[in-house]
Amino acid sequence: MDGTACNASKDSFPLFYLVGIPSLQEFLFIPVFFVFLFFYLLILAGNTLILVAVVTEPSLHKPMYFFLINLSALDILLTTSTVPKMLSLLLLGDHFLSFPACFLQMYLFHSFSCSEAFILVVMAYDRYVAICRPLHYPVLMTPQTNAALAASAWLTALLLPIPAVVQTSHMAFDDITHIYHCFCDHLAVVQASCSDTTSQAFMGFCIAMVVSFLPLLLVLFSYVRILASVLCISSQEGRSKAFSTCSSHLLVVGTYYSSIVIAYVAYRADLPLDFHIMGNVVFAILTPVLNPLIYTLRNKDVKTGITKMACLRVRASGDL
Repeated sequence: MDGTACNASKDSFPLFYLVGIPSLQEFLFIPVFFVFLFFYLLILAGNTLILVAVVTEPSLHKPMYFFLINLSALDILLTTSTVPKMLSLLLLGDHFLSFPACFLQMYLFHSFSCSEAFILVVMAYDRYVAICRPLHYPVLMTPQTNAALAASAWLTALLLPIPAVVQTSHMAFDDITHIYHCFCDHLAVVQASCSDTTSQAFMGFCIAMVVSFLPLLLVLFSYVRILASVLCISSQEGRSKAFSTCSSHLLVVGTYYSSIVIAYVAYRADLPLDFHIMGNVVFAILTPVLNPLIYTLRNKDVKTGITKMACLRVRASGDL
């Protein structure tokens, strides 16, 4: 809405009604609920497995795996900020969110998605130092430096969405505002407002560009330097080994930015509203589902660590 009159009480906060996927027939709610539940449980199990394996296996106590557990924690937090409400909506018909709950969900979802982009940049820097400056790696990537890099990524992402969320919370809304989405996405809430949405839509677009393109440019810059260094390695075996240490991270970066492209195209293209909503749902679920699969299937160290952990668990239960 653009500057239309609101039917709102000045003494109370509005309630937000999550429409969900508008054209989804009611008889499909339960099958879709089980699909989302399956993906959510897969995300929790896969990322928790990586967290436990990295923490308990000494051979994985390296900088790249320290950043990996940050990524896994983010995947769990990102999906937990949205998916449980989506499941409640589908199973129980629980469409309503209070004003504070909606804006808290908006803030957490956008903060965690920003954090993921910045952690991917930090992981790219780690691979750059490991391949391009291997002799300096132990000096540059100390535990203190790793903690500072991770903390910077988290803190920047936690601060970045605050202006947009605070300004959106001051917009005018009806007593019961219909949000055409499965969760309180910033753009969906802005579009449901009775206020002029131009400045808020522009601010959201600017933040999205900063969060999407600046980290992508930094990742690409790191990999251009990595590629230049790898091509200078004389042996085929050395080049293959160098590339193999980056393959998992490259796949994760590709998955993350592919999901952003899907969400962006679904929003910008002249498509039905359902496609816009599903584009954002794909962004919220795709990367957290695939990250643990990529690292457990393609990374030998992680596979070995998980296998050791499983063997110790089986041996311990056998001894009992």
